[in-house]
Amino acid sequence: MRILLLPGWLGSASGHWQRRWQCLYGDELVEQADWLTPRRGDWIARLEDVILAQPGPVALVAHSLGCHLAAAWAVSSRHVQRVTCALLVAPPDLADPNLPSALLPWQRPLPAQALPFTATVVASADDPYCGTYAAQHLASRWRADCVYLGALGHINADSGLGDWPQGRALLQAVLQRSRHNVVPSPV
Repeated sequence: MRILLLPGWLGSASGHWQRRWQCLYGDELVEQADWLTPRRGDWIARLEDVILAQPGPVALVAHSLGCHLAAAWAVSSRHVQRVTCALLVAPPDLADPNLPSALLPWQRPLPAQALPFTATVVASADDPYCGTYAAQHLASRWRADCVYLGALGHINADSGLGDWPQGRALLQAVLQRSRHNVVPSPV
């Protein structure tokens, strides 16, 4: 099973747990051509290319805007069966009025549909980009489980997580659920 890491806006810095997982476990970080101006169509096309280049099924581990990328890709791709599961960490609230202008194009509404693969949203109690209500709303919309952690900020390099073994355990849990095809049912 190949693990694809989907960073958010501006990418993941060297101290970010995604970069550390890339080095520790050999996970593949999906690089985007433009981290400063994240064009949804371009990011979706890049993810599609990377998924189709894999010899077998993949699991997605997304952070921040990467979570919305995974959801947008799932709505537009004809290859969703290639993804077995997703761990969606600290998705930002795109309805926040203080959203940076570079992210405004991502506010275009997507169909409110369940993800076609097993997923877990991971949220922090004090994420400055997504309150707990907004995180629960996203999880519900995506028909994903929602796991609340303590006060870890945006669950990024500034959170001081190091290799973030708790996150790896959450990934193992969602992988295990996907092996049993336990996809949350639509409401």
